[in-house]
Amino acid sequence: MRKVADCRDYPSKSNCSLTISGEEEEVVRAAAEHAASVHGHTDTPALRKELRKMLKDEGP
Repeated sequence: MRKVADCRDYPSKSNCSLTISGEEEEVVRAAAEHAASVHGHTDTPALRKELRKMLKDEGP
């Protein structure tokens, strides 16, 4: 099943509205890169673990 990461679920100073969907590993990788480049986080294994917990299943 495809997974979704949606910045709108986590309010930020930038009011980011990005949504990323795809296979789980693709979404985690892209979301970590986005979190680092846009939101100032450091791309670490701990960040990726937290991102993985926040993923939702993509609806039909």
